[in-house]
Amino acid sequence: MYNPKSNKAEEFICHEEVLASVEYAQHNKNNIDLIDNILEKARLGKGLTHREAAVLLDCDIKEKNEEIFELAQKIKQDYYGNRIVLFAPLYLSNYCVNGCIYCPYHQQNKHIPRKKMTQDEIREEVIALQDMGHKRLAIETGEDPVNNPIEYVLESLKTIYSVHHKNGAIRRANVNIAATTVENYRKLKEAGIGTYILFQETYNKQAYEKLHPTGPKHNYAYHTEAMDRAMQGGIDDVGLGVLFGLESYKYEFSALLMHAEHLEAVFGVGPHTISVPRIRKADDIDPNAFDNGIDDDTFAKIIACIRIAVPYTGMIISTRESKKCRERVLKLGVSQISGGSKTSVGGYAHPENEEEEETAQFDVSDRRTLDEVVKWLMELGYVPSFCTACYREGRVGDRFMAICKEQQIHNFCHPNAIMTLKEYLEDYASAETKIVGENLIKQELSTLANKTLECKVEQNLTAIEQGQRDFRF
Repeated sequence: MYNPKSNKAEEFICHEEVLASVEYAQHNKNNIDLIDNILEKARLGKGLTHREAAVLLDCDIKEKNEEIFELAQKIKQDYYGNRIVLFAPLYLSNYCVNGCIYCPYHQQNKHIPRKKMTQDEIREEVIALQDMGHKRLAIETGEDPVNNPIEYVLESLKTIYSVHHKNGAIRRANVNIAATTVENYRKLKEAGIGTYILFQETYNKQAYEKLHPTGPKHNYAYHTEAMDRAMQGGIDDVGLGVLFGLESYKYEFSALLMHAEHLEAVFGVGPHTISVPRIRKADDIDPNAFDNGIDDDTFAKIIACIRIAVPYTGMIISTRESKKCRERVLKLGVSQISGGSKTSVGGYAHPENEEEEETAQFDVSDRRTLDEVVKWLMELGYVPSFCTACYREGRVGDRFMAICKEQQIHNFCHPNAIMTLKEYLEDYASAETKIVGENLIKQELSTLANKTLECKVEQNLTAIEQGQRDFRF
């Protein structure tokens, strides 16, 4: 039944193949010769199959695990360097008709305040986010065809892109909304979205249907095949993710990579991003009710093995995770993080409003401000990036992947990251953060590809100091 080129969910995420891969990995987790061969292939930087990666994930030989982590760090550096892209989620509405038992937005939750922002309220939120320094958002809504129709999302995107406050502008909005039709994906593409993101939650169909007992999300095939429809609708970049803790992490890991292989096989381009959320406490959700939770060590190894298996894919970690956890996994594969996040509807413009806090989708572990996160990243040696140039220059889909797979995105992304960081320092940074940032920029200029590029970036940095904005290569 397993066929990565199939358009049927149960064939490209074949249950029997996932189980066989998990069993194969268990049987070979101490097979040093096989593990060495897989690591040798992985060092070429071209990725691994889901079965090969599953063996590395299951490996419990200390010395080999050290090699796995070292290799993940090298691949992360080779492909993404020391840049970390920053974004914030923006929740438009928490109305939802689904019955998902791990999410407080489920329809049966009658005591959570329900809210849908007006366009004026969205403007307020966007101004608050711009005043923090954000340039990239991830748009979130519950699934409700009456309260959150596609027309509402499209109107909200138009509002978001229209707001320019002081030097602020949202240059790219990614969208994380329920699975929909090819026609609606085409409308999202025409509205100028960046990446379409949809978490699978779990790839195990039996578990999936139990976790989604009611509502349109109960349809496993329709949900799992959403990325195919998005690509058919012209969306170049899609983002995968599972909610670790719902089902066996070994099962989810293999299936997630099979989904990436399916997109490569059918469309010639894999996922633009992979997110790795873990289930967290929320309004009426107790994560201890689920018996598949993973500890921080396992979580770190999952991230390292994903980075090795799909080196070209951006990896996202949110403020669900603590500062300590995020610091650990940044070097292992994560390339995008949220900062200063609110998971409530209307939480940025009016953070003091208790009702809005009660609309949060999940508890945030890292509650630092964006400025604190930026300063922390720079002190760790990373370049915080607010760049959105690839989307606006047409470097998306297979065009982006071709550049990324040849490890050439440094030529664009590194200078763009430096210039967007300079914008942040000029417009939003605290005095302490600005000092750290200016010193970092001086260091990073010397790492650019050639002297001509370095001189051009320096000219642009001077222009930014004089009030000009939005330079990009």
